[in-house]
Parts: sequence; structure tokens; C-alpha cells
Amino acid sequence: MQKIILNITFLLLLASTARAQEWVVPEDKKARLSTFPFDAETRKAGERLFALNCMSCHGSPGKDNYLRLVPPPGDPASAGFQENKDGEIFYKVSTGRQQMPSFRSILSTEEIWNIVSYIRSFNSSYKQALMKILQSSAYPGAEIRMTLNFNRADNRIAVRASAVKESTSEPVINAAVKLFIQRTFGHLQVDEEKSTNKEGIAIFNLPQTIPGDTAGNLSFIARFSDEELFGTEGKDTVINATSKFTPESLVAKRAMWNSVRKAPVWIILSYGLGLLLVWGFILIVLMKLRDIYIVGQAAGKNHQGNESDIS
Repeated sequence: MQKIILNITFLLLLASTARAQEWVVPEDKKARLSTFPFDAETRKAGERLFALNCMSCHGSPGKDNYLRLVPPPGDPASAGFQENKDGEIFYKVSTGRQQMPSFRSILSTEEIWNIVSYIRSFNSSYKQALMKILQSSAYPGAEIRMTLNFNRADNRIAVRASAVKESTSEPVINAAVKLFIQRTFGHLQVDEEKSTNKEGIAIFNLPQTIPGDTAGNLSFIARFSDEELFGTEGKDTVINATSKFTPESLVAKRAMWNSVRKAPVWIILSYGLGLLLVWGFILIVLMKLRDIYIVGQAAGKNHQGNESDIS
């Protein structure tokens, strides 16, 4: 009887663990769709983002070489993974759970959809459903638009949000906005989260120490914090907002990875002294061996001379 109770308890624990590993996505999140079609360009962008942010755990799609974690990350090309709706994949990448981090503040909405695009490229039967018009529940029937302007005098970025409906336009007020600068590995948030004023404008202070490209350009990304209320519309733009940045050549100065001609002096001296010590030691050993040989030869001759005297 006790054994039966233990077995039942074990099965219940196993079932509860399995349920805990299930990732239940809210129904309204499942229905979310991309606002742009997936194509070769979005797949290429998604592949690059997947390699930077996802491959370390999920492995290469189709290779079944994901990390064996609990719960398992899974292979994005597998049938079970592909059963997820577009909105489910977007939600999971955005929110994360347990070992999987949230990418909501690291990747933009467009970049997450690009990852979904790349994942879907491994499903030959996939047909994309598209949300064609971006609208906000706060401004029914209107399309939300953003513009970014840089004020060089005070080094500030002004984000203006407008709700456009037919021929009319009104400012989007009290909308929380975040501003990011695109970097190689994710996004760097600029200033704190700001809310739009009565003119639909949110002002962000731009640090002067952020390096741009060789022309002084920075790639900005503005997004609403509350996408439920104000929609997923955002603005990605390049602004000449900082000083020019000229990358320094890794071989321009003396460095450990440079050629012998430009290697650090202390390394050249240490290397030369080390060689002298090694070859000096070898020379001493050879001379000692020579001395032993000479002593052995002399001892042999003396031994032969003593034998002759005895005879």
C-alpha cells in the first residue's frame, strides 16, 4: 500500500513539473501579428540577431544542438517549436522566463519580428498573416506616427508622437516613450523613460560621450513603453548628433598582437634575454659533457698505463 502511495505521489509531482514547464501565453498576445511582411531582407537581419542573442542556448536551427537546460530551450526548426503562433514567439522572446532573458529592452519590436521571420524560414508550410495598419486603442481608427529631431544647441532629442486619421492629426499625450541608440550587441537606452506632453513631445538628453560612426552619425530607436495602449509604432532614424569617430588601428602602436617591429620593448628584451639564458644553459651543459668526456679519456689512459707497469 505504501509503495502504491509513493508511486502516485511521484506521478503527481511529475505531472506538476511538466505543467510548470509549459509556457502559457495570454490569448490576446497569441493573436499579435507583424506589421511588415517577412522577406529575404528580414530573414537575413533575423539570422544575424539570432546568432548574437539566441544561438548560445538554442543552437543552430535544425541541428538539435541546443543546451540541455530545464526547461529545454528547444530547436527553433523543430515541429513543436513551429507550432507556436507568431504572437507566441514574439511574446516569449520579449518577456523571457527563468534562464531565458527578456529582450524587450535589448531589441526593438522590429528586430524581434525579424527573429520570428528567421525562425519561420525553417517551416516550409508557413504562411504569414499580416497586420497592415498600426492603430492605437487610445486613438481608435488613427495611425500613430513618430518623428525625431535633434537640437544641437542643448544636445537633446525631441520625439514627437502624432495620431493621424484621414486628413487630421493630433498629438499623442501622456504616452511613455523610450529612446535607444543601436549598438553592435543590442541597444543602449538614452536618458530615462519620458512621457509626451500636451504637444505630443518627449525630450531626451543625449550624453556627449557616446561615440558615433566615422561621420558622427547615431542610429536612434524610439518606442512606446505601453504598446498595448499606443500600439507598436516607433521610429528608427539616423541623426548626425556626435563628433566623428575614427577607429584606431590595432597595429598602429606597439602592442602584444603587433609585428616584431612594433612589439612592446619589454617583450622584445624579455624574449631576447630568455633566449640568451636558454642557449647559455645549453652551452654550459655541453661544456660539462665535454669535461666529463676528457676526464673519462684521461682516466682510461691512466688505467691502461697501470696495467702495463704491473705486467
